[in-house]
Amino acid sequence: MPEVTIHIGGRGFDVSCQDGEESFLQAAAKMLDDEAQVLSDQIGRMPESRMLLMAGLMLADKTAATEDKAKALEAKLAETEAELQTLRSAPAPEPERIEVAVVPPSVTDTLAELAARAEALASDIEEKAK
Repeated sequence: MPEVTIHIGGRGFDVSCQDGEESFLQAAAKMLDDEAQVLSDQIGRMPESRMLLMAGLMLADKTAATEDKAKALEAKLAETEAELQTLRSAPAPEPERIEVAVVPPSVTDTLAELAARAEALASDIEEKAK
């Protein structure tokens, strides 16, 4: 079992850990040291046990707040997933019916006749203009 020296509040502590967990121990010690530094800056020098207790309590408070946020986010995620499942299981909406106006054949025939007359008149006018 490796032994690691960690520094918290300017004090060194020899701590044993499992093989391969040294970096995790150092990271945890850094978090505790950061809290101890805040205490030291605010209060000044204090007994080691009190400093460690207060720093631990500050970390526990941050952890509890983080857990509360995580629970709230998990609840929101569950709510969103339930809503999504409801939307996915809902029947598809009825297709929208779109009506396209149909031009009656008599109108088409009348328009064709008018076009033919207009072309004939245009031809007559062109011939007379020459």
